[in-house]
Amino acid sequence: MSKNEDGDDREPGDFDDALMERDAREVYEELLERVGESAPQPRLEATRRAAELLGDPQRAYPVIHITGTNGKTSTSRMIESVLRAHGLRTGMLTSPHLERVNERIVIDGVPISNAAFVSNWRDIRPFLDITDAELELSDQEPLSFFEALTLLAFAAFADAPVDVVVLEVGMGGEWDSTNVADGQVAVFTPIALDHQARLGNTVAAIARTKSGIIKPAASVVSAAQVPEALAELQRAAELTESTLAVAGSDFELVTDTVAVGGQVITVRGIAGTYADLFLPLFGDHQAGNAALAIAAVESFIGGGTLPLNQDVLAEGLATATSPGRLQVVGTEPTVLVDAAHNPHGAGALAVALTEYFTFDHVTAVIGILGDKDASGILHALDGVVDDFVITQSTSERAVPAKDLAAIATAIAGAARVTVEPSLEAALELARERASKTEKGAALVTGSITLVGDAIIYARTQGWKP
Repeated sequence: MSKNEDGDDREPGDFDDALMERDAREVYEELLERVGESAPQPRLEATRRAAELLGDPQRAYPVIHITGTNGKTSTSRMIESVLRAHGLRTGMLTSPHLERVNERIVIDGVPISNAAFVSNWRDIRPFLDITDAELELSDQEPLSFFEALTLLAFAAFADAPVDVVVLEVGMGGEWDSTNVADGQVAVFTPIALDHQARLGNTVAAIARTKSGIIKPAASVVSAAQVPEALAELQRAAELTESTLAVAGSDFELVTDTVAVGGQVITVRGIAGTYADLFLPLFGDHQAGNAALAIAAVESFIGGGTLPLNQDVLAEGLATATSPGRLQVVGTEPTVLVDAAHNPHGAGALAVALTEYFTFDHVTAVIGILGDKDASGILHALDGVVDDFVITQSTSERAVPAKDLAAIATAIAGAARVTVEPSLEAALELARERASKTEKGAALVTGSITLVGDAIIYARTQGWKP
């Protein structure tokens, strides 16, 4: 490679990439100046007004809308992969991201490029500015981070263009900014307690808020729910004259068997039965998510009356990924990361650790955000973890390691708890302990930001997954 006229070894295209990376970083910094995701605005009018100014890009494609407490992102990614296997050009919005904000907006299976991220932002920013000015005149907060990001995604999908969008709710449902889109299919993963300060203190109240994504005459598919959550979904489906299919009765996971690199599942869908599908993800909860994803795609393609092509479905599931969910980021010793950040998710993780792995010692690196049920998460993991290394992520909402350690000590005992505020040091300590037994493992969990930080560190250290 020859040097350019500035004496640099990079090709001209490398400068373009560097400029785009810089510009994309500046866009992200602009977004971060807005009200953050931890304090969403319970409103739709602001997003609806901005979308109207943009020409309602969210109406340019059909939408599969997904909410729930746990499993939203994994289910979204499976639905998207199966749709793409069927030859459809897909858009997908998920949150939060693990490493880069581009991960949230996916077009045809690939995170949005820096160039598209920047150009679409520049296109929509004048209309966001108009909306912000109108909001300020009426003494309201400007568009929040998530409201602006949702509008950016809508515009990017329309610009691509795409055939269908898989749209994950940011929080709740009824007043979430994604709800300005009308989903032809509404998908509900298991509903449990989380974000109580925003969504309500009971499962019924949370389910009522989430049920707000159900639009008139939609197809609704749901994971198995506790009775009070199911009652809210049934009520909403009746009011909107929508059809409701529920796991366990209208479709079901028939079998799931542990296999190398994942599991093999058989699913009775709404319209057909699909045997011996390989799913490259661990955990019974992921098998349940796969069954839900299949029912969602059946509802979208053929209205739940036509079975899917077995080979196409198999391809879609076999190529599905879910980063940060029981993901191996290192070997010798094994290092796992999992984004469980509430008791329900931690319980699913605990079951998966015992059923899908044969570790003889597990050291958990734990960091939790301040608005989460730390005690519930630690109780869920206590029976399957041998010792805890308490740390904290780079998030400003992270519970200080010493405070979290006090909670962990009350649950697991002082002998099983070590405090190490530096994540890097915590990871190295956990790996050291894992190396002392034949099948030891280090597990990183408790918050999505912690998992993202751990993935980045593992890559910088050259750990082999």
